[in-house]
Amino acid sequence: MVEIKTNHGDIRLQLDSARAPFTVINFIHYVEKGHYNSTIFHRVIPGFMIQGGGFTTDYEKRPTDDMIPNEADNGLKNLPGTIAMARTSDPHSATAQFFINTANNRFLNHTRKSQRGWGYTVFGKVVDGIDVVRKIEQVETGSGGPFRTDAPQQMVVIESIQMISK
Repeated sequence: MVEIKTNHGDIRLQLDSARAPFTVINFIHYVEKGHYNSTIFHRVIPGFMIQGGGFTTDYEKRPTDDMIPNEADNGLKNLPGTIAMARTSDPHSATAQFFINTANNRFLNHTRKSQRGWGYTVFGKVVDGIDVVRKIEQVETGSGGPFRTDAPQQMVVIESIQMISK
């Protein structure tokens, strides 16, 4: 179990190491080294997701480790309240950024092992604090830092992410 402490409240996540082992190990590695502390949810899109874990409150990009393999073919779906890894158009480019789905985002699910079909790896779910996710989802957005759209106009700070049980 992992707890995300934000300036909007706390979110508890149950990680699924059985179905997304590399992704969970990677996420825990970033948690244990304090990577996520004092980062922000930099992208918020109501009816879609909230994304964070990559930028400081000054919009400086946090350095990351190596990319990890895509595990989106694990049977887990991008349903409301699930956590998944963000990535570029390269299916195997996830590092540290993550997002919490606020809708049933079927189009992000794995369909086949192709450039467009890989999907986004779900590796856990919110077990407490979905109200906090919903509150974050409703913040006013616009331009901020390097982002022209979808950036919260008042910082949504990830104060810390900590393991609270294995």
